[in-house]
Amino acid sequence: MAAGSAGTDAADALFGAIDLGTNNCRLLIAKRAGDGFRVVDAFSRIVRLGEGLSQDNRLGDDAMARALEALQVCAAKLARSRCAGFRGVATEACRRAANGPAFLARIEAETGLRLEAISPAEEAALAVAGCAQLLDPAMPHAVMFDIGGGSTEVMWLANRGGNWSMVDFVSLPLGVVSVGEALGAGCVAPDVYAATVARVAAALTPLERRHGIAAEVAAGRVDMLGPSGTVTTLSALAMGLPRYQRDRVDGSLLPLATIRDLSAKLAAADFAARAGNPCIGTERADLLVAGCAILEGICSLWPVPRVRVADRGLREGILLGLMAGVRA
Repeated sequence: MAAGSAGTDAADALFGAIDLGTNNCRLLIAKRAGDGFRVVDAFSRIVRLGEGLSQDNRLGDDAMARALEALQVCAAKLARSRCAGFRGVATEACRRAANGPAFLARIEAETGLRLEAISPAEEAALAVAGCAQLLDPAMPHAVMFDIGGGSTEVMWLANRGGNWSMVDFVSLPLGVVSVGEALGAGCVAPDVYAATVARVAAALTPLERRHGIAAEVAAGRVDMLGPSGTVTTLSALAMGLPRYQRDRVDGSLLPLATIRDLSAKLAAADFAARAGNPCIGTERADLLVAGCAILEGICSLWPVPRVRVADRGLREGILLGLMAGVRA
């Protein structure tokens, strides 16, 4: 199935979006509903495509096999749905790996799905398109971040008459898979954790210098939004949910003090303790602390009172573009 878009007025037309990331493979199938859409089918699986990528700059055989298995499920769902429009994208792992282009060709040959490796700039723009409606319309500025498996995109946004636009962004080569491999799966020593936080903050300093974001934060003129598994998991933990509930998490607020408290407890816990929480589980237990360190690096530079949580992002941005007959 080729990537593309299709504008149609049919109320029952379906549209599909795939996001093949460094850690997850995700699919959404939806139909128009008012100014947005209603999800008809969804699929998400942790595939860890970027596992070991930092060692030799190549996608591993096992990682590719896991991704292909997940994409076969996606292809079957899309075939049953007969979507009027579809677009599939791949992010950091595929655009960075030396064998990334060959793997994308293999995906098309084995599944019929044509995925394109998008740039960090387009990845950031699609995430903004999918999440901006959650931002506070009374705020003049916003920082939005997307902590992924292989990279973290951080965007500086301006509110222009009720429309959010991206003024600048940076893509950091730091994600939960790459940072998590460095930190290890067990307890993380406080000095090691602090060094990771400082590394993230240092990487964001050029963006800060260009725009003086910290001064705007201090003046209470900046909203912050995070569409990533790290913040959604922390929100679920903060609410004490017995299991993850998207309707409770999406759009919730996560105080900075809570972020710091939970991050310290998670870093001090071992793998089994993290995995035992149903909102974390075994598949995320060795990645969550890495995400917390990246998040704390962002918040150490720009200490907003609370972070808005989004269980939405790139796929939603793709769908909105398809339904409008254009790409984000």
